[in-house]
Amino acid sequence: MRAITVTEFGPPENLVVTEVEKPRPGPGEVLIKVAAAGVNRADLLQRQGNYPPPPGASDIIGMEASGTIDELGPDVDSWSPGQEVCALLAGGGYAEYVTVPAGHVLPVPDGVDVVDAAALPEVACTVLSNLKRTAHLQPGELILLHGGASGIGTHAIQWAKELGATVAVTAGSADKLELCSNLGTDITINYHDDDFLEVIKSHGGADVILDIIGAKYLARNVSALAKDGRLVVIGMQGGVKAEVNLGALLAKRGTIHATALRGRDLEDKAAIVADTVATTWPMIAAGRVKPVVGATFPLGDAAKAHALLDSGKVTGKILLTL
Repeated sequence: MRAITVTEFGPPENLVVTEVEKPRPGPGEVLIKVAAAGVNRADLLQRQGNYPPPPGASDIIGMEASGTIDELGPDVDSWSPGQEVCALLAGGGYAEYVTVPAGHVLPVPDGVDVVDAAALPEVACTVLSNLKRTAHLQPGELILLHGGASGIGTHAIQWAKELGATVAVTAGSADKLELCSNLGTDITINYHDDDFLEVIKSHGGADVILDIIGAKYLARNVSALAKDGRLVVIGMQGGVKAEVNLGALLAKRGTIHATALRGRDLEDKAAIVADTVATTWPMIAAGRVKPVVGATFPLGDAAKAHALLDSGKVTGKILLTL
């Protein structure tokens, strides 16, 4: 089968199409014939050698895909060949076929094209696991989303509004902020022009902050929290080391969580997938939460997809199609 492999760790140009052996599903797994794969920032880190796959996972990049069930492994009775699905992967998505534990597979939601469904598993499971299961976001609370026009941001806006929260976002251009407004954002902040801390403080502070920046924003994020506020860090685009004023955190009874999805154990991931299908899939089927796809490329143009994501000039998700 065709797959994207990395000739050596480095720039996007090191992503090439290669013929590799087609995988076979093991016990408890299914084989998916891939229609599309999502491109995530973690993929860029893996290409650079900075984010290796978990032990036992495929070395092929790709943490989400959509397509049809091609084959069932032993002890799988929850799926049937030919079903349209999408899946949360530990790796292997940039290929014509990928194996995945049956519990990490999701049906394509009603009303969503099978290709567009590749834009859903990572963002939907990330948003639900962090906003529902970690931060316990409640109706009426104020949530600040950094990177509001990103794949995670565009999904989180819709999900939080459906819950009944007030949504604030940061982004770096008027076009990106307009997209966020069209998705339901209440408070838009251009981080080139305004200090998000001052804006959020003027609204009484954030009950929840979902942060993809990390160290660069840590101090201001803590200052922006309301009483009993929860900061959830899921990315490190702005560095990995920073000091935190514990006194400020204690005074607010604030909490800081740092989470990741890829390295969770199989049972934990399966529980998140099941919760996502139960909680978020009805929102999607009703048309109140929609996948936001900013660009698509054929599989062979994976290097162009990585370069676009790294440029920061895309909104929503980037997909590779087969």
